[in-house]
Amino acid sequence: MSIEVNNETEYEVDLQDVSALADSVLKAMFLHPETEVSVVFIDEEAMSALHVEWMDLEGPTDVMSFPMDELRPGTAGAPGEGGILGDIVICPTVAEAQAKAGGHSTHDEILLLTTHGLLHLMGFDHMEPDEKEEMFTLQRRLLESYTGRPAPKETVE
Repeated sequence: MSIEVNNETEYEVDLQDVSALADSVLKAMFLHPETEVSVVFIDEEAMSALHVEWMDLEGPTDVMSFPMDELRPGTAGAPGEGGILGDIVICPTVAEAQAKAGGHSTHDEILLLTTHGLLHLMGFDHMEPDEKEEMFTLQRRLLESYTGRPAPKETVE
């Protein structure tokens, strides 16, 4: 796996843990070992600009995913195809506010958002109730498998 994690903000983020989580999720979903993904932490101004450009919504959001090669999960016997999974952008100050509202740490929120973004890159969505149940159940399972503790309550809808 090629996982690039960058922080373009002044906010302190544990980049090694985010990278290790991404590696864990990609392996658990049986993506090809030659899969590439990037996670970038940006400030509210940059996130607001992306939010308007891509979603036509004002203000910053917590996480956005930009899939590239439309890679999908594989199975233990047949990993998915290799290629560029895509990019995830996360705004740590929005994550911090959500973490406070949810009663957990900002770091836990960042791990939750990373997992959420990775699932979006793999084609999962939560627009319909059955999709939401599938995605959020998988998100909790992947996060709990990585951390070894209960996942925080989802703040992303």
